[in-house]
Amino acid sequence: METYTTDDALTAMGFGKFQALVLVYAGTGWLADSMELMLLSFVGPLVRQQWNVSAQHESLLSSAVFTGMLIGACSWGYISDKYGRRTALLFSIILTTGAGFLSALSPNYISLIVFRFLVGIGVGGTHVFSSWFLEFVPAKNRGTWMIVFSVFWTIGTILEASLAWVVLSRLSWRWLLAFTALPCFLLLLLFVIAPESPRYLCVQNRISDATLVLERMAKTNKVALPPGVLTYHKETQLVDHNPLTSQNGHLPVRDNDCAPDNAMSSKSGGIAALRKLFSRKLLRSTLLIWFVWFANSFAYYGLVLLSSQLSDANRRCTSGQKSEGQQKNANLYKDVFITSLAEFPGLVISAIIVDWFGRKATMWILLFGCCAFLGPLAVHQKESLTTALLFGARACGMGSSTVLCLYAPEVYPTSARSTGVGIATAIGKIGGIVCPIIAVGLLRSCHQMEAVVVFELVLGLAGVACILFPVETKGREMK
Repeated sequence: METYTTDDALTAMGFGKFQALVLVYAGTGWLADSMELMLLSFVGPLVRQQWNVSAQHESLLSSAVFTGMLIGACSWGYISDKYGRRTALLFSIILTTGAGFLSALSPNYISLIVFRFLVGIGVGGTHVFSSWFLEFVPAKNRGTWMIVFSVFWTIGTILEASLAWVVLSRLSWRWLLAFTALPCFLLLLLFVIAPESPRYLCVQNRISDATLVLERMAKTNKVALPPGVLTYHKETQLVDHNPLTSQNGHLPVRDNDCAPDNAMSSKSGGIAALRKLFSRKLLRSTLLIWFVWFANSFAYYGLVLLSSQLSDANRRCTSGQKSEGQQKNANLYKDVFITSLAEFPGLVISAIIVDWFGRKATMWILLFGCCAFLGPLAVHQKESLTTALLFGARACGMGSSTVLCLYAPEVYPTSARSTGVGIATAIGKIGGIVCPIIAVGLLRSCHQMEAVVVFELVLGLAGVACILFPVETKGREMK
């Protein structure tokens, strides 16, 4: 009997119209995530002014969002691996949309913090979009398509800055909150057409459902599936009780095959996924991915903050004068545009080399490149040179983060993919929380060299960690 795997089917179909639609849907989720994060740059000062909130209490708004994202990143990954990608996506979208609109109606600051905390939990599930998307993409050029997917993040940052520029000059911050929730509302309306991942369905032994999804893909792409019966690698099973294994290592599966495995995976899939992350085979990869994700998030949010804090610190520390606290909104929008545009070169560079040099080499090259751009900033530089160096560092940082978002889902098997990426994303959020305390604190106390040294140390160690990754996933089938 002829057989074929999910990878065989995806390779035969190529990247067609169906995957393009999945890309747009998942990319919109990524865009919504970046918009919700960029929102904090604009809303905080306005809320502080309207409700006379202290500077210390103003920071609670960002802390609540990041805390929610940390909780959500772990929770939605677990839900995704146990109950399905669509289930995790649906409830995270509902929570983000509902809490987003309700936050626009907040009667006081405490209720606003609560609603934004809930938004953070919902947004914490956006990493499922990347895993879900990659499970529809053939191995060939998977890296390039992940880079294209990441462009949606940059578009979101620019879109949010544009939206703030238009809305806040005419309406209140409440309207900005409502408009920012619209992309998630659009995802909710279109959710009915979002398919379940065929890889996840195979792991759950729902072979007929997986076949239907693949047939739908083939029909949309106007190609034929390989002849034979859909099979899956025995490695993807949580437990393999079937002794009848074919010579090529594949098991032909029917709906009634491996029923005990299916029952067990539905009850303890999340626990089994956690155990797999810390198995001897994946432990080293897991720990290194956690650290690199922490470092990338630390660097990304730090570079955003450095763009606005470094020039201010230069003026205060060199002249001994206090910087003026009042800035025109136009300058804030301009800074966001410039730093966001820096991400495009990083995406282009990573797209060019990720399938050439591989995932590991691309990450450590970009991380060490980021170190090289930041190095001269240990001492005061002219504003134009400072901007150029930060531009280069932001490009390298964005490229490295994007490749990491590709590498991690490729390392983990389908049964533990969302859990693994979710926990790594949560570790990254800790980096985003810690970074402002260290970077901004050192800069405001005129310790610019020390602040840059911290960034250099974190990024340098992350580059070494990338070299130590045990596997290269370029061109490898997703397990």
